[in-house]
Amino acid sequence: MARMTIGFGAVLVALGIIGFVGSGADSVTALIPSFFGVVFVVLGTVGRSDDRRALTMHIAAFLALVGIAGSITGLVDLPDLLAGNDLERPWAVAVQSIMAVVLVIYLVLAVRSFIAARRARG
Repeated sequence: MARMTIGFGAVLVALGIIGFVGSGADSVTALIPSFFGVVFVVLGTVGRSDDRRALTMHIAAFLALVGIAGSITGLVDLPDLLAGNDLERPWAVAVQSIMAVVLVIYLVLAVRSFIAARRARG
């Protein structure tokens, strides 16, 4: 789970950088996925140690939930973007949508991992 967290963090860092550059580097808010990604990488790195894994992975799952709540608005506007409608910030919609999907996938995998770990403990 720790390696997976680091991998998802790297994806979020890249997404933030791509969104920042793609949107013309006008606003630091385009880097929000990168900020989340850096925290995921740190949590995943700390979570490699057995005595801290459970706590850090639960913090990462909570962070994913917070990120989903913050980026879900992109999914609301995604149909307009895909239909070619004129949007004020199309890059924001695309990046928020991707971030929401990435974090939902992470959260589902994290919950499955938590359930499997609990079953293994008996």
